[in-house]
Formats: sequence, C-alpha cells, structure tokens
Amino acid sequence: MAEQRIAVVTGGNRGIGFEICRQLARKGLRVMLTARNETRGKAAQRKLAGEGLEVAFLRLDVTSARDITALARFLDKTHGGPDVLVNNAGVMLDPRGSRVLDSKTKAYQDTLAANFYGPLALMQALVPNMKKRRYGRIVNLSSGLGQLSDMGAGTPTYRVSKTALNVLTRTLAAELKGTGILVNSMCPGWVRTDMGGPNAPRTVEQGADTAVWLATLPEDGPSGGFFRDRKAIPW
Repeated sequence: MAEQRIAVVTGGNRGIGFEICRQLARKGLRVMLTARNETRGKAAQRKLAGEGLEVAFLRLDVTSARDITALARFLDKTHGGPDVLVNNAGVMLDPRGSRVLDSKTKAYQDTLAANFYGPLALMQALVPNMKKRRYGRIVNLSSGLGQLSDMGAGTPTYRVSKTALNVLTRTLAAELKGTGILVNSMCPGWVRTDMGGPNAPRTVEQGADTAVWLATLPEDGPSGGFFRDRKAIPW
C-alpha cells in the first residue's frame, strides 16, 4: 500500500485555501489545514471532517517565526515532515485606486511579510525533510498582477509581493533540480472570495484546481513554471 502523502495548506480556513484542502483530501492526501485564527480554522476542519475527509487543523501565522518553527518540529516528529506545501495564505492591503507615489512603506512591509517572507520561511523550514525523502511538491499561489510581462498601474504593494514570490519560485526550483522536489507558481484567476469579491467570474473550485494539480504532479512533472488553468503562462 502506498504511503499516504502529507500536505500543508496555509490560509486553509476559507476561500481558495479551504477548497484546496477539500480537493487534496478527496484525492487521499492527509491534509494539515493551517490558519492564523484558531476558531475559524477549527470550524473549517470540522466542516471538512463532516464530509468524511481526513483533515487536521494546525494553528499557523505565516508571519510568525515561532509558529513556523513549531509547525516544522511537530510535522518532523509526527510525520517525518510534509510531502506537499501549498503557500496559499496572503493579503492584499492596497486601498482601491492605490498608486506607487501614494503608497506607504509599511504597506509593503506588511504585504511582503505575509506574501513573500512567510512562504520563504516555510520553504526553508520544510524543504530539508523533503530533500531527505527525495520527494516534494511546493505550490505558491501567485497572481497575474505579478506578471512582469503584463505589469500595469495600481495595487503596487500586492504586485511587488507576487512578483517577488515568482522570483523565489524560479530560483528555488533551479536549486532543487534533480532532488525530486517540484516547485511551481500558479494564478487562480479572479475568484469569488472575500478578497476577490462577489462579482468575480470564477468559482473557488476553478481557482483551486491548478493548485491541486501542481500539488499532485508525477515525477516527470514541471518545475519552475507559472500556470493558470493547468497551462503555462508568461512571467
């Protein structure tokens, strides 16, 4: 019988992250749903457990070094580390109509803390055990707003953070070539979530699909790519 894969999903209590947890659990993975808010995270876990899915809750603030260290130690002790990491947690702090000349340094700092430094710290903490087992799948939820090929005006702090996350994806993928660990970014599109709003054209199921696909790639799957709807898109 094949060993059950362990997947960590950040920001899993709602929206795309919650749906990623659901879809991964349906594929037979043991999912660690993490969230900053313990009450909301446990409620999300109970909902998925009520659907008969194997999902556990672990509290995690991706901006907290202490939380990340505790998570890594717990997973190492109980499971030998995770097999899959989905960096879904993120923030968009730009006010509507924001522009570079009006933006505040603190907004960049707070946005990068969640959208860039958090994923970086998690990868640094969890990848070593993946390397030992020569298996890993890392999925970074990025955005078309981070594409240099189509960069435009507005939401500067969010754009900067997602572009930086894309750079991290490409760099780590190159460094891990030949280790059995695949690292990719994906854009879920404009999805009906708290962040995307009620007028977004895409469902959470559509937004989560590519992340789940990347999280379960075969050995010969791509690494260092940027995808939407399971198709490569420009950086």
